Amino acid sequence: MEFLHLLLVSALPFLQSSTLHRSDLVLVRSVIDGDTIVVSNVGRVRLLGIDAPEIGRVFDTPAPFGREARDRLTDLILHRWVRLEMDGNSAAIDAYNRRLAYVVTGDGTFVNAVMVQEGLARVSARLPLTRLAELQRAEAEAQAFRRGMWGSTPQIPPAGYTRGSKASRPPTSRTKTPSRKRRPARKKKP
Repeated sequence: MEFLHLLLVSALPFLQSSTLHRSDLVLVRSVIDGDTIVVSNVGRVRLLGIDAPEIGRVFDTPAPFGREARDRLTDLILHRWVRLEMDGNSAAIDAYNRRLAYVVTGDGTFVNAVMVQEGLARVSARLPLTRLAELQRAEAEAQAFRRGMWGSTPQIPPAGYTRGSKASRPPTSRTKTPSRKRRPARKKKP
């Protein structure tokens, strides 16, 4: 019985990979944020099964670890050759017209899991995925070791870190303070 169990466990990765569709090597041209990249001949690709904090655009405030996630993904794959693995169980395109795929580097590093393992993304699978168990193990490890978003707060500069910041200046007499209700102006008698 143990032999059958061992055989099943060792064969599981081969059974799982049968539903993945691998691309040829493609070049990563840019990194948009912690879970979206632009790839040559493909366009925008969303890393399947994970969700990284948003970096904030225009008027949006960036989420904690958003920039760290983007920077780490940039270090991992920008201007490098990768393979995209599309899961047979999921939709190929998301609502924002991005291809959904696992990203694997030339040396076999599973980028989606690295981002989760370092606490820079979380698992966000809505459908059963082929590599979901691997992503969940990576997330459990990040939580256990309190990495990234599962640990301490991000490095946030103090309020007066810029030269022109009002928070770094002492209050002056010209500083506006909340005033009391104004009395109506008196009318002059003729």
